[in-house]
Amino acid sequence: MEWPNPEKPKDGKKASAPAVKKAATAPKKGQKRPAPPTREESIASEGGATPHPWTEFVATQNSTPSADGNEKLTLTLDLDVTPGAEDDDPMDVDVEESVSQAISAKAQPPEQFSREEEIEKLRTGGSMTQNQAEISRIRNISRVQFGKFDLYPWYFSPYPEIFTQEDLMYICEFCLCYYGDVKSFGRHRQKCTLLHPPGNEIYRDDYVSFFEIDGKRQRTWCRNLCLLSKMFLDHKTLYYDVDPFLFYVMTTRDEKGCHLVGYFSKEKESADGYNVACILTLPQFQRKGYGRLLIQFSYELSKIEGKLGSPEKPLSDLGLLSYRQYWTENLVEILLEHNEREERCSIEQLASLLAMTPTDVESTMQALKMQVYHKGEHKIVLPTHLINKHEALKEKYKTKPKRLIVAERIQWKPPVFTASNRTWGW
Repeated sequence: MEWPNPEKPKDGKKASAPAVKKAATAPKKGQKRPAPPTREESIASEGGATPHPWTEFVATQNSTPSADGNEKLTLTLDLDVTPGAEDDDPMDVDVEESVSQAISAKAQPPEQFSREEEIEKLRTGGSMTQNQAEISRIRNISRVQFGKFDLYPWYFSPYPEIFTQEDLMYICEFCLCYYGDVKSFGRHRQKCTLLHPPGNEIYRDDYVSFFEIDGKRQRTWCRNLCLLSKMFLDHKTLYYDVDPFLFYVMTTRDEKGCHLVGYFSKEKESADGYNVACILTLPQFQRKGYGRLLIQFSYELSKIEGKLGSPEKPLSDLGLLSYRQYWTENLVEILLEHNEREERCSIEQLASLLAMTPTDVESTMQALKMQVYHKGEHKIVLPTHLINKHEALKEKYKTKPKRLIVAERIQWKPPVFTASNRTWGW
């Protein structure tokens, strides 16, 4: 096929030459000459014409020369108000091909996946939330028996497809293995000897215990934990690559063993200084103060490391509420102590005392309107309603003591990892 003659740009209307190749050698001026008639025709026919659907716009863009950005912009403006695809447009080189694509696209219904195809796409893909707005919100598991509790999932979780057909799925609360029928689950419970998470116990008090688990050493358990947590976290995306993470699992104890309450994961080496990658309290234990313990424990570990920590952004809705409440209580308490001693403090000092980043301290103060500009300098103020709320909480804690992490009970040293320990060990 011969290249078009650059000295004869008017021959560019012929459909024999592909649009992309023509744009590579033909002068741009020759293509822009017919532009004014196109705009006039568009304005004249604007009243009785139907705008092109989005699928036709994409098809026309594909046939537009990629080398000329101005021409693409003109097509965008024209296509929003031009007549149907059957009218002639002198700026389209492959008119017949564009018309055929537009007609076929218009005849076809919008692209839709069946429920089975969506679930299969999510299950086989690495990301569990490929379409955050639609597909990830499909709840594929109806009900889960976890220990003595029946859980009703909130979101999609990429368990094997066969489990989506079961009315009830059984999960072992110790090893987190999952089963579709009660007979196989009963056989497993007779053989399962695990009574606590497969890691090192680094904290214990009268209420809870914390276990540290390396995602590379306990891949199966950590993946099962991520599958379980995905049923209640909309923004969680990865479940198979657990090697770069440490998991800190909180449990309660009784004569039968240590029962999972919640957990948070943490990158072994975080370039952004995050001390929490993902955090979850199981639904049956929510609104009981366990989420606050998880948050406090993550900051206690940051204090031992000598670093300022922050949760990975963006936070989920429930996560933001929990963190904002934790930050508010601690900031108000420290500011009241400084006020009683008549001492001055800065945002950096508050961040150092709480192991928070200055950004988190400042954002919390701005949200609570605790920063003012007075007489040429920025000042920190405590609104009256925050002081009254803090005093009410102190009275409440007198009758119902608040559960706190005792830093002296933590038996932990910051782990040191080589490059091979942080990622897949191929």
